[in-house]
Amino acid sequence: MNGEPVSIIIPAYNEEASVARTACGAREALRDVKHEIIVVDDGSDDATAEAAEQARIHVIRHWKRKGYGAALKTGLRHAKHDVIVIMDADGQHDPADAPRLLAKMEEGYDMVVGARDAKSFQYAARMPGKRLLQWMAAFLVGERPEDVNSGLRVFRKSVAEPYFPILPNAFSFTTTLTLAMIKDAYRVGWLPIQAHPREGRRSTVTLADGLRTLLLILRISVLFNPLKVFLPISALMFAAGFGYIGWNLTREFNIPDGAVLALAGGAVIFFFGLLADQLASIRRIK
Repeated sequence: MNGEPVSIIIPAYNEEASVARTACGAREALRDVKHEIIVVDDGSDDATAEAAEQARIHVIRHWKRKGYGAALKTGLRHAKHDVIVIMDADGQHDPADAPRLLAKMEEGYDMVVGARDAKSFQYAARMPGKRLLQWMAAFLVGERPEDVNSGLRVFRKSVAEPYFPILPNAFSFTTTLTLAMIKDAYRVGWLPIQAHPREGRRSTVTLADGLRTLLLILRISVLFNPLKVFLPISALMFAAGFGYIGWNLTREFNIPDGAVLALAGGAVIFFFGLLADQLASIRRIK
């Protein structure tokens, strides 16, 4: 980043087996750049904090678990520098990728995300859900994100801070930040990386995880561009209502109650979408 100092934030929960190795790897990878490393121990009940401190890493402790996003917020509040690198503490990310992300950010990006490639751990298991989420995100936010929830990325603290009120304390922090920046026309770049099996606790991909991410994409779209959600639903209900009327008129001269309900529901959803869009516009003006 043209000599700019960097703050590396590593959220950790029960990662005593890998946190020191991850932090020391980041220190080595960025040895030619002025930097600080912050490990945020999110209420671990093992020796995560002690392992990081023994490696001479600055540790901030949550005395009870608050969530991945909350740990990142704590790290950002304590970061001294504007350029931020975040990475997971569980060994999935290669710290050597951090300089590559920083170099790409120099091309004029506001955030660069490490997009997990086909060689990454559990890539095949994630592929169906990943493709669906990419399609949904492309429709709702107008750009196809390659990896919305990757935990390895580079961005500026000054860009992320205004989003703190909408950034959740849970794992959806990174997804929310990515989609919000895309919707606000920030330049988000992607760099292929390879994710490795995590150390310590086993990592699994479940249908519930995918559904939560899908719901999150819908929430972000409603927050930033609500008509993208409400208009298609309203149009579908209008089409169903008029279609039902047309089909029924071929049998008898009567407007069925179900068609009336569908048309009324379409109208309500349409005007609700307009109201939500006005509120979203007011938020953007502020």
